[in-house]
Amino acid sequence: MEVSRQTIVSRGLRLRCPNCGEPTLFKRAAMRINERCTRCGLGLNRGEGFFLGPMVINYAIVVFVFAAPCILLWALGMLPLLIAGGLALAGCVVLPIVFYRISWSLWLMLYFCLLPDRLPANGGSADGDATE
Repeated sequence: MEVSRQTIVSRGLRLRCPNCGEPTLFKRAAMRINERCTRCGLGLNRGEGFFLGPMVINYAIVVFVFAAPCILLWALGMLPLLIAGGLALAGCVVLPIVFYRISWSLWLMLYFCLLPDRLPANGGSADGDATE
């Protein structure tokens, strides 16, 4: 394999294309992922339902890393209800926007870590399907 799992993880953590390593996952200053990498042509939006992976990652980060601790601090009496609720609500609105790109990159990283043979550099097609 030309692109190892370690390389895929490294590229995913740096918000880069898992195939070529270029920072071409997202449209400029937009909250949209490119359909394909502009350098190597790798299909980034893998079809219907593929967007659910980034949503789950984003949701998990927001709920378990931010909202749940705010509620726990309220339950332990360390924060008043209005402050804890306000922080949790604000986090649930703002953090998904902040983590949008990160969650997509992490999802692509996980996908191609589990299926590295679907990368064009490893013999797969540009659409990510393994060659037969």
